[in-house]
Amino acid sequence: MYTGLRGLASVPSYVIMQPTTLCNLDCVYCYLPHRAANRRMSVEVAEAVAASVNCWAAAAPRFSVVWHGGEPLAAGRDHLAALMAPFRGVEHHIQTNATLIDDAWCDFFLEHDVHIGLSLDGPRSATAGRRLRSGDEAYDRIVAGIETLRRRGVTFAILAVVSDPGPGLAAPLYEFLADLGPTVIAVNLEEQEGTNRRPNAYAPDRVRAFWSELTAAWRRDPRVEVREVEWALRFAGAALAGDADDLLPRRHDPIPTIAYDGKVVLLSPELAGFTSDRYGDFTAGSVLHTPLDEIVARAAAHPTGWLAEYLAGVEACRASCAYFGFCGGAHAANRYFEQGRFDTTQTRHCRNSRIALLEGVLDHARVA
Repeated sequence: MYTGLRGLASVPSYVIMQPTTLCNLDCVYCYLPHRAANRRMSVEVAEAVAASVNCWAAAAPRFSVVWHGGEPLAAGRDHLAALMAPFRGVEHHIQTNATLIDDAWCDFFLEHDVHIGLSLDGPRSATAGRRLRSGDEAYDRIVAGIETLRRRGVTFAILAVVSDPGPGLAAPLYEFLADLGPTVIAVNLEEQEGTNRRPNAYAPDRVRAFWSELTAAWRRDPRVEVREVEWALRFAGAALAGDADDLLPRRHDPIPTIAYDGKVVLLSPELAGFTSDRYGDFTAGSVLHTPLDEIVARAAAHPTGWLAEYLAGVEACRASCAYFGFCGGAHAANRYFEQGRFDTTQTRHCRNSRIALLEGVLDHARVA
């Protein structure tokens, strides 16, 4: 039985910052609750976060600040620069829909040494769910942003959301994305969470076939790392060598997500901005009232409320699921949005993006 992942770590490896709730897109599968409102993070909030982050970063070989959700570039260059200014010794990452990228933004990325992750679901037909607020498809604007990045020599990773996984889709998806020249490709199967209530109960055999085909496409032409395939192959190799216990950390990374108003949600950024009759607003505190390091350390030492319920669910996963060593327990937001609580075990997201992933990769290995 896998023995790691018990409780929360008292120091994170990265934080997620929400510079604005606003997004200029209205994608059909988006989970964000306030993406039509322009609520911007204040510099005061950023300074409060940086007071803890700078100490963590000074003691770590690497520490990341991830700017994400709504669309970070909608905050504007001047304001985003002001939010970044208090941080020292960190890597800045921006997850963007790429539609606002122009030469001025490329200058900004290069000046601030920003790591770019962008969202594109594949060729035009696959990206039809990414839409402007007018209802028009965003594909042409996304591609124009990517072309600007490439022309300016700004490297980027690509995150693709797949809404109908099955055979025949993965190989052309990989080839299309790889041709764009990203450093990494990540593939998320659509999740039922937040404001997105579209079903994700995909047929297991189709999902396995998708992951197997993606693995085969990468093996034929391994010029770009595919995050999910790499995860599965690394686990399979470690399991065969008897070292799988060393892959997952000893404790859960708390992943503090700081909302625009300074409120802190741990473990699952997808919970930020939501409230529940049972759990309240899911926040562990506000950086405007309590230092971030104290918020995280308190939650790690004495988890209460939904955090304690989630950790009980992780223990139930450990006791019941043969895939626990690969997965580490179902994600908190998936438990809540699929099942209404946190102490449950297997979710549809588990089956689609962990169990079927590992089985699909192994299916390919058996026939290769």
